[in-house]
Amino acid sequence: MGTGGWIVLGIVVVIAIWAIMIYNGLVALRNRFKNAFSQIDVQLKRRYDLIPNLVEAVKAYMAHERGTLEAVVKARGAAVSAAQAAAAAPGDPGAMRGLAQAEGALGGALGRLLAVFEQYPDLKANQNVLALQEELASTENKVAFARQAFNDSVMEYNTKRESFPDTIFAGMFGFQAAELLQATESAEERKAPKVSFT
Repeated sequence: MGTGGWIVLGIVVVIAIWAIMIYNGLVALRNRFKNAFSQIDVQLKRRYDLIPNLVEAVKAYMAHERGTLEAVVKARGAAVSAAQAAAAAPGDPGAMRGLAQAEGALGGALGRLLAVFEQYPDLKANQNVLALQEELASTENKVAFARQAFNDSVMEYNTKRESFPDTIFAGMFGFQAAELLQATESAEERKAPKVSFT
């Protein structure tokens, strides 16, 4: 092999190593945001497990609020389905939007349920209900922190994916843009449930 052949071979080897490094970097960032989503998933499952307990605990006190309780149960069911779809495809635009909408609806239903508590003095004194509300508020905060970590990881991945020269290889290797998990509820609904009944 002549000098020209060695130079060409050297250039090909350098490009191959460079492509491998870009590929591995994108894989690492994609795995990071998928792992970050798994943390959201853990907290959402905890939240979904708490909601039936809360509904069951207040059902006896709130016999006249059946519609509110049913709305919470229905919104929880939709959110569980959306979370399962999102867990199967973290970063997928449709799955992330579906989860954000379902979580927004659930947050609104829970907000209405907690607002109704004010009309029931016995609930204000029920330690089981207060403990469930406290756990729910804590879980809401953990979901918010996990969402922020996921969104930060998605931003880092998308930035690398869109940066030159990574963008050339990202398309060739099938690295699609990832979607952020947005909070769709209003500012009032976004607040963690209040646990004080003074």
